[in-house]
Amino acid sequence: MQTKSQQLKQSFLHYGTMLLGVAILAFGLFNVHSQSKITEGGVLGMTLLLHHWLGITPGISGLVMDITCYFIGFRMLGKAFLKNAIFSSIGFSVCYNLYEAYGYVLPNLGGRPLLAAVVGGLFVGIGVGLVVREGGASGGDDALAMIIAKNARCRISKAYFLTDFVVLMLSLSYIPFKNILCSLVTVTISSFLIDKLQKPAAFAETASSNKDGTEQEEDSTDVSA
Repeated sequence: MQTKSQQLKQSFLHYGTMLLGVAILAFGLFNVHSQSKITEGGVLGMTLLLHHWLGITPGISGLVMDITCYFIGFRMLGKAFLKNAIFSSIGFSVCYNLYEAYGYVLPNLGGRPLLAAVVGGLFVGIGVGLVVREGGASGGDDALAMIIAKNARCRISKAYFLTDFVVLMLSLSYIPFKNILCSLVTVTISSFLIDKLQKPAAFAETASSNKDGTEQEEDSTDVSA
C-alpha cells in the first residue's frame, strides 16, 4: 500500500508529465504549424473543411466535435480519462495563449515545407505522446484516437493515422496536393512517436460498473495489438 508521500509524488509526476506534453505540443503548433501553414488532419482539419465548404466557423464546429469526443471518451474510458482530458485541455490552452503573448521564437519555415512538416511532426508526436501516456487528451483528436484504438484493439498510431489520413484526403478538395503531402509527413512522424511514447495500458478503460451499479476505477487495460 502506498504512503501519502508516495501518492503525492506519483500524482505530481502524472500531472507534471501531461503539462510538459501540452507545453511541447502548443509550442510546436504555434511556432511551426501556424507560421508555415501546415495543414492538419483530425478534428482541426475537419473544422477547416467544414468552414471552407459549408461556412461553419471552426469555433463552433470544433467545440461541438471536441465535446462529442470527450463525452464518448467518458462513457467508454471512464471518469479518470475525463479528469485527465480536462486538465490537459486547459493546460494546452494556457500554454498556447502564453506563447501567443510572447510571440514566435523559431524562424518561419514556410519556405521549407518539408522541414516544417518534419519539425512539426516531432513536436506534435512528443507532446501528444506524453499526454496520452498519462491517459489524457489535449483535444478531440486524442480522445477519438484512444476510443478507436480501444474498440478496434489496434495500436494508437494506426488510429491517429487513420483519422488524419481520412480528413487529409477529403481536404484535397480544396488544398493543393503539395500541402497535403507535407501534412502526411507530419502525421506519419507524430503517429509513430505517439505510439513509441505510449506505455502499455496508458489510456485503458478506467471505470466499470459492478452489480450494485457503483463505478470501480481500474488503473489500465492494454489495447495495443
